Amino acid sequence: MRYDLLIERWPLFAEGVWTTVQLTALSVAIGFCIALPFAILRSRRTPVASPLIAGYVYAIRGTPLLVQLYVFYYGLSQFDFIRDSFAWSYLREPWWCALIAFSLNSGAYATEIIRGAIERTPKGQIEAAKALGLRTWQVYALIVVPSALRRAIPQYGNEVVFMMHGSAIVSVITITDILGAAREFNGRYYVSDEGFLTAAVLYGLLTLLIVLIFRALEGKFLKHLRMR
Repeated sequence: MRYDLLIERWPLFAEGVWTTVQLTALSVAIGFCIALPFAILRSRRTPVASPLIAGYVYAIRGTPLLVQLYVFYYGLSQFDFIRDSFAWSYLREPWWCALIAFSLNSGAYATEIIRGAIERTPKGQIEAAKALGLRTWQVYALIVVPSALRRAIPQYGNEVVFMMHGSAIVSVITITDILGAAREFNGRYYVSDEGFLTAAVLYGLLTLLIVLIFRALEGKFLKHLRMR
């Protein structure tokens, strides 16, 4: 192991870590904003919206994330009306293509996670809320959604980890994330293992951090389940 080279080039890996953290955090946050209303509409079996959301979820979950990334980065540039629109100033940049693809992907998986948690809400809670005279939106805002989000914490932790690992594919569209930094390091110094082993350690540390964060959330919001 060329530890001297790794120490000398630590800013490259630091940039990769920051890029990975940014992409993961923003994608998960935007995905959550997509997933919450979609999950509510799906759970209520809304006539028009529910089939459309189901189609979106199926399309995203049924195709690899790399294909979705290629569609945005390579595919959309084939259309003249996109290149002539204001959106092209964003879609020609690999960062924005990755963020959009990852956000839509995270939103689809999170929709199913939250929908399942909503549908597991005890009917007695909903009936009690209605008996108090709460309107439908109040029942969801005060009872159903908070309860569902608490139950969804363990599964959502897995989604964040998977999203962080999936973000490694951005190196194929010239973004220097952790894996991109490793590939650049190996290529520049003609080494085979140092860069990828360092990337593996960094991904492992980020995974541990995410797991600890979600375990803390579980301990705070799901403590009553552990006491049984």
